[in-house]
Amino acid sequence: MTDKPTRRDLMRPAQLLAIAFGAALFGGLITAMSMGAFQAIPGEAILRAWTVGGIVAGVSFIAVLLIVSILLLVVDPATQGGTVDQPVLVKKDAERAKKPSAH
Repeated sequence: MTDKPTRRDLMRPAQLLAIAFGAALFGGLITAMSMGAFQAIPGEAILRAWTVGGIVAGVSFIAVLLIVSILLLVVDPATQGGTVDQPVLVKKDAERAKKPSAH
């Protein structure tokens, strides 16, 4: 067994689905409430609010699922948990050029 985390250890599929479902639920409810789903308005308007809320929830579920999955592919599991002893935004060549040579 190795101590290095795998991609599956970084983000389990259930966690990925839970994040996407939470974002979809939030987006759908906010859309339905903003369109008046809980107000005393005609039934057609309430049905339209829930329909648009469902569409927004579905689109946001798929979008969040794809975006988080693609961003997860960028992370190298071998670098997780390690310490960084150098500046992050400075390239290694530029850092070597600044150091005076010992000649």
